Amino acid sequence: MKVLFVEPPKDRWFVMGEYLPPPYGILQLAAFLEGEVKDVEIKVLDCQAERLDWKGLGREIESFGPDVVAPSGLATCNAYAVVRTLEAAKEANPDVLAVAGGQHFTATARESLETYPEIDVIVRGEGELTLADLVRARSEKRPLSEVDGISFRSGGGVRNNPDRRQIESLDSLPFPGYHFVEHLVGEYHFSTMAGRKAGYALIEGSRGCQHRCTFCSQWRHWQGSWRAKTPKRVADEIEFCYSNYGSRFVWLTDDNFGFGKRAGELADEILDRGIAGDLMWFVQARCDDVVRHQDLLPKLRRSGLSWVLLGVESDRERALDSYRKGIGPEDARLAVKLLKENGIFAHAMFIIGGREDSAESISGLREFVNQLDPDLAIFGILTPFPGTEVYEEASKRGWIEDTNWADYDMVHAIMPTESLSREEVQQELYGCYRSFYGSLGRRFGGLFAKNEMRRRVYWHMATRGIAKRLRRF
Repeated sequence: MKVLFVEPPKDRWFVMGEYLPPPYGILQLAAFLEGEVKDVEIKVLDCQAERLDWKGLGREIESFGPDVVAPSGLATCNAYAVVRTLEAAKEANPDVLAVAGGQHFTATARESLETYPEIDVIVRGEGELTLADLVRARSEKRPLSEVDGISFRSGGGVRNNPDRRQIESLDSLPFPGYHFVEHLVGEYHFSTMAGRKAGYALIEGSRGCQHRCTFCSQWRHWQGSWRAKTPKRVADEIEFCYSNYGSRFVWLTDDNFGFGKRAGELADEILDRGIAGDLMWFVQARCDDVVRHQDLLPKLRRSGLSWVLLGVESDRERALDSYRKGIGPEDARLAVKLLKENGIFAHAMFIIGGREDSAESISGLREFVNQLDPDLAIFGILTPFPGTEVYEEASKRGWIEDTNWADYDMVHAIMPTESLSREEVQQELYGCYRSFYGSLGRRFGGLFAKNEMRRRVYWHMATRGIAKRLRRF
């Protein structure tokens, strides 16, 4: 039995500069499958790192001759890349089992199976146990009806088998299968943040989120639960990548890295292992968590925490309440201030295009962001991702004007607001970038900032012409 995992060819967003992340999701699935199913030959094909186009992918599929093909399906904007990968697999062998998974296909299982004949099976939700059971069933020629957690065509319609139970302890998972791409490890990098030679690894510290933001598909995908690896296990994984693959820049992929006791224990683990000196790690966190646990920031910085992405979203209480964020603008002001004071790169995310947004409210946001002055600002357009409350309401009320999944990347306007057309929302996004990155003082200050990471980012942006491209939006 041969199983091929694929990271498809796809475009990268130039705003993030020069970067190439490892395909963490399929590396985790491959490692789990390797330990659970006997007599299976596994290959992970990273078209990004291998610089393979669609023709090259087709040749690789024909050469390997897989029985099962499972592409990486992280985001809605990559849905068509998944379908195209499975189409290539079917062209090579019509009998191959073509499997899709991830948040988008979980939320659109019935619609996707009805729309794309290339897909045979959709693995819903958490994938490890379900995919292993599916591969065993395929090998043993058991019917798909016996595999929990999948959707497939049956009797002229779509059948949704019962949900699969979630893994009780994430500590029981194997380390991600970097050995499947060992020859490519040197290719993975995030030059903008850490330089070209600092090995780049992704590590999952938890799944799900305790919060219920209306625009987020994560918490529903993980069935409203939050499960975390122990600090020791996370540190073990960091040390494993550090020692075996030269990883010096680590992104903890948690949708929300909870500051507090667990974060402090992780910092202690890293410090005790003596690897903090040349390790940089990055997390996504809530503004209020940073404020609430500000006493931990000095220790976290000593352990190598260099970069925090904050979900600020808006300067208006009413908008934050509509998103069910549970924070206020003052939390953002304090969080950015505290991170900067502790030498931690403050990266802030903002959302425009909410139903009540107007040219005046977005102008106010731009003024707020300029005063907030995070080290890096990324603006996105409110996007109705399938599986979110925003999507449900927008679908019900007929607000969605763009149904091209490739545009669901928070860069393209999908729906209008009460006072702005979709085209006007798009122009407002460009205005946000021009406002922040068009400042000569900010750009000059970034080039000579005390914070090393801020200097690196702004020099990288300058030498690659990124700021100039942003101003021309």
